[in-house]
Parts: sequence; structure tokens; C-alpha cells
Amino acid sequence: MSDRDDGDDGELGVLRSKRNATRYQILVEIADRQPAVSQREIAEAIGVTTQAVSDYLGDLVQEGQVRKHGRGRYEVTKEGVDWLITQTDDLRGFVEYVSEEVIEQVDVDAAIATAEISAGERVTLTMRDGVQHATPGASEETGEATALAVTDAAAEQDVAVTEFEGMLDYDPGTVTALSVPPVQDDGSDALDDDAIRSRLSSHDLVATAGTEALVAARRAGVTPDIRFGTAGAVPEAASRGLSVLLVVTTDLLSRHADPLREQNIGYEVVEFGGGAES
Repeated sequence: MSDRDDGDDGELGVLRSKRNATRYQILVEIADRQPAVSQREIAEAIGVTTQAVSDYLGDLVQEGQVRKHGRGRYEVTKEGVDWLITQTDDLRGFVEYVSEEVIEQVDVDAAIATAEISAGERVTLTMRDGVQHATPGASEETGEATALAVTDAAAEQDVAVTEFEGMLDYDPGTVTALSVPPVQDDGSDALDDDAIRSRLSSHDLVATAGTEALVAARRAGVTPDIRFGTAGAVPEAASRGLSVLLVVTTDLLSRHADPLREQNIGYEVVEFGGGAES
């Protein structure tokens, strides 16, 4: 066969040539199937022809890495096992290197382009409406968060960015929780419509948790932005700089307050009962 080598290419030898990679696969298949080895099954498993498997087997027998015991009966020798172990160790080290050193360094995120952006262009990152935005051009002297665009994008289109530098500077949002008592204790009737309406202008989003809370919001003419998964969605929105008005039934209040405390998100609770707030 052509492209012969002794398999001792050092680190990543199995990846340095197609021949080594194929021989590695064939040895693994033989070790898995021995002593009864079907060349056709090996060929189908690794995607080569039966004749190619036969040729490789001939070489492996000649080189002492495989021993033949008759038609269709093979076993990997100690030399063959040693070669497999060496190559596998090299591959394992390479996979660890890629996982720990390469992939972590090639973190790709998405942003909304504020204007036309070309791949390879440095951009400035900002947070708007809870979403990361990318603006063409960047200056290292300003200390702003910057990144490298890896895709082209028109204005208002999503763009892939990587190689981040600096810190994305924005203020986290806050949460105002309007606590609505359960239905047996007046429920939504305890909440005056103005309690919600008067706070709309100072909040970016409205979330409701619980039936009584939803009824109170609807009666005030407000359609909630978030109705489901609010215990996770509210702190997520606030952590992205959005202020949230949370209308929540009393029995669900602690489920929402705990994540806010854990993430150090500022919040206040306004309780209602007997038609008055406190």
C-alpha cells in the first residue's frame, strides 16, 4: 500500500494521515470482534471497501500488530494493543486540549446589529431592552465592551460575535411585586386598578403569577408580558437591565422573592388586603 509509515508520528499520529486513522479504526474493530472477524462488517462499520480492509489486514499481519489464525480469524497482538493505547492517549490529550483551551476561548454569542456589520469587524456592545446590541466600530481606549463579528449582518439582523474584551456596562433592573391575597381573602378585589396602572410607566415589563394576579391585571386593562415561568423569567429580565412589575398571589410570593435575593436583584413588595396597600 502507498503512504506507508510506522505509525510513530508522535502526538496525534493517528490524525496525521488517512492511513493511520483507518488502521486505528480497523484495529479497534478487530479487537472488538476477535477472534471471528468479518472483513465485510468492518468495511461497513468504518466506511471503506472490503478490499481496503483486506489490504490493511495484510499489512497489519506483516507488521506484527495482528495475528491470523486461519480464514476469518484474527486477533490484535501485544504490539497492536500498545500502538492503540499510544494513539488513544494522544487523542485523549488532544480532546482535552480542544475542550479546555480552544472551545472555551472561542465563545460565540449573538447580538442585534444597529447598522450594517461585516465579518471580521470589531464592534461595540451595549445592552438595550434586555438584548445585546452590536454597533460597528470599537475603540480600546474607551473601555467599552467590544467583540469581533464573525458573520455579516444588516441593521436589526442578528450577528455572531466572539473575542470579547471589556465589560458590558449597564444597570440591572429592579422588581416591584404587588402581592394579591388569595381569592378567599378578597383576591383580585383587594387590588385597586390604579395600583397597577400608576406603576406601568416606571416598568418595562409586566408579569403575573397566579389566577388572582392575572384577573387583577386584566381588570386594569393590562396584558401581561410574562405569564408562565415567572419565577425564572423575572430575575432573568431584571438581570438584563429591565424593570419588572410583578403582580403575584401571596402564596407564590416567596417562590419569586428567593431567586431575586440569590441574584442580588433589588426588589420591593407591596402588599394588599382589605382594599388597601401596605
